[in-house]
Amino acid sequence: MPRAVYVLALGIFAMVTSEFVVAGLMPQMADGLDVTVPQIGYLITAFAVAMAAGGPFLTVAVMKLPPRDALMTLFAVFLAGNVLAATATGYGAMMAARIVTGVASQAFFGVGISLCVRLTRPEVRGRAVAVAMNGLMLGTLLGLPLSTLVGERFGWRAAFWAISALALVAAAVTLVGVPRLERAGDGGGFRAEIGVFRRPRLWLALSTSTLVIGATFSAFSYFNPILTEVTGFSAGTVPVLLIAYGAATVVGNTVVGRLADQHTVAVLAVGLLLNAAFLTGFAVLAGLPAPAVVCMLGIGLVGVTMNPAMVTRVQRAGNAGPLVNTVHSSFITLGVILGSALGAVVIDAWGLRAPLWLGAALALLGLATLLPELTARSGGRSGTPAEPTPRPPRPARAASGSGR
Repeated sequence: MPRAVYVLALGIFAMVTSEFVVAGLMPQMADGLDVTVPQIGYLITAFAVAMAAGGPFLTVAVMKLPPRDALMTLFAVFLAGNVLAATATGYGAMMAARIVTGVASQAFFGVGISLCVRLTRPEVRGRAVAVAMNGLMLGTLLGLPLSTLVGERFGWRAAFWAISALALVAAAVTLVGVPRLERAGDGGGFRAEIGVFRRPRLWLALSTSTLVIGATFSAFSYFNPILTEVTGFSAGTVPVLLIAYGAATVVGNTVVGRLADQHTVAVLAVGLLLNAAFLTGFAVLAGLPAPAVVCMLGIGLVGVTMNPAMVTRVQRAGNAGPLVNTVHSSFITLGVILGSALGAVVIDAWGLRAPLWLGAALALLGLATLLPELTARSGGRSGTPAEPTPRPPRPARAASGSGR
């Protein structure tokens, strides 16, 4: 595996840590900015909306740059957003900072995943995506608790300064560890990138990704109140359980990455079935501590860990370019928004177990979006792969001079 893939994972870790930091420091930030906790909650929503809506536009803006230059530009924008957050004296400045940071984060995902594809052989691309996406899993496992710890001990501004320092380190490592390649020379440019969105199969793949993540986040967003108010765990125990959940996502992501290239649709189908089963089990057994924890860890194993298979399927339905990958990330973010927002609605109507039932329903709906490909596979000859093997991109040449 090229070392650049691990370097990209570090950059993604920095982006995800910044995404989660507000959730761990809501009371402190509310006091520091003289606003209410719900207003701080809007910063989380703004970050997600900025990712989903703004990321593709920034990706288009950097598409003409060589990949490493594009990554360095995105690091600069990301760093500017975090420094603005660390120095914000009012709520408006903080809102602007979160929007800037969200847009940069989404574009980084798209450019970074596209670069993973260029740097690796076709038969190991799913595994490479899994390695890069471990930055996301480790952001859940380590980034959130560590940034919360820094913020609680040294003030919430210190958490943003720490993330800024992490971004500088990641940028420096990227400058050294990522080879200087030419921009993708497929000859089609923006028109070729945008043209693939006419394909219905691509939209079907994007909708599956939204439902996979929506099913998971309808539950994950409300683990804390479910575990304390329904299962009966103490507030001090929940962080330990969430760390265990994060560890499960790392394991699941690694396993899915090894299977994603050869068994893409099968992995997604099994993952969605298992996720529906774990979500249903959690809903039924939420009042019993041991079964509830088993189901929660099961959701960690087969939920967001479907990312390598989702990325592989979307790239085969469209292409491996940065715009397709960024739009895919936007659909994933839409799943986060959808799951958490609908979860709040059903809690108000039916109580804290309702988001778990909602997640199971979304998982089954996601499975339905796979039926055309599953049916085509069962009707084909034995041994015929479910998806066509994508045409490898042109080999990337080392650039000289200006990098073009």
